[in-house]
Amino acid sequence: MATSANRRQLQVTKIDMKASKTNAVYWRTQPYALRLAALEALRQDFMTWKYGAQPRFQRVYSIVKR
Repeated sequence: MATSANRRQLQVTKIDMKASKTNAVYWRTQPYALRLAALEALRQDFMTWKYGAQPRFQRVYSIVKR
């Protein structure tokens, strides 16, 4: 379960669609690893918001013929 230490503050900014694309330019200048880490953080936040828990691996069963 998510604790208060794991939660992030939601920040929403309203911008004009015709404004400069500074956000896109910023992310294009960042290294690949940083962009991937930010994407993973967003994915985890979404999964916690949507399902209320951290995703985990499902159990895997295998049948062995003896």
